[in-house]
Amino acid sequence: MNFHILTLFPEMVMGGLSTSITGRAMEKGIISVEAVNIRDYSKDKHRHVDDAPYGGGAGMVMQPEPICDAYEDLCARTGRRPRVIYMTPQGRVFTQQIAEELAREEELVFLCGHYEGIDERALELVATDYLSIGDYVLTGGELPAMVMIDCISRLVPGVLNNEVSAEVESFHDNLLEYPQYTRPEVFNGLAVPEVLLSGHHKNIEKWRREQSIRRTLERRPDLLKGANLSKKEQKYLEELIREQETGQNEPDSH
Repeated sequence: MNFHILTLFPEMVMGGLSTSITGRAMEKGIISVEAVNIRDYSKDKHRHVDDAPYGGGAGMVMQPEPICDAYEDLCARTGRRPRVIYMTPQGRVFTQQIAEELAREEELVFLCGHYEGIDERALELVATDYLSIGDYVLTGGELPAMVMIDCISRLVPGVLNNEVSAEVESFHDNLLEYPQYTRPEVFNGLAVPEVLLSGHHKNIEKWRREQSIRRTLERRPDLLKGANLSKKEQKYLEELIREQETGQNEPDSH
């Protein structure tokens, strides 16, 4: 899978993505990541890519021509017109489901805005998707692009050493991941749950699913609407909800 990042700060995105899991995947040729410097397409002798906004207002706006030229050059090089993701708080909130959809693409372009944003005409001409990583404002689109690429690349076959990992982590089946433990068996008086030491794989799997359901109810109950549960698991969830409601309705003893 090939990721292309249109940015004013190529060193920032390449420095972050060239480490850890994404870095190893790049070294193995499983994914490729290139940062395209939008300034390289400026026709200004000082390589300016921004100007004051029409109508007045604070800050500067990125001009449309360098962005469109950078994208058209990329299309000519790849022989394709890939989807262009523009990172903006105005977009849909990025989710694991969106990551799974995007992971099926062979080429993805991430357009990183800066300053007070991008000239609307550039967005109309090249942007296909508007995505956000949360309801807050950042300095630019580089960090959101890195977050999304990290998430999407984990779903590309061969990126993770353990192919099962991407399937059992948080948000699989709309459930949060179960608690994890390693050595020592007892730490600061806290012991690893006995079931994990039993070697009984069926019981371990049942415990893990129940812990995922319990944790999702406690921390992200909104996800349970889309959870894929068996009849027994649905019954277990209903029992947890009853316990929760009973606990909330108990009178305060103080």
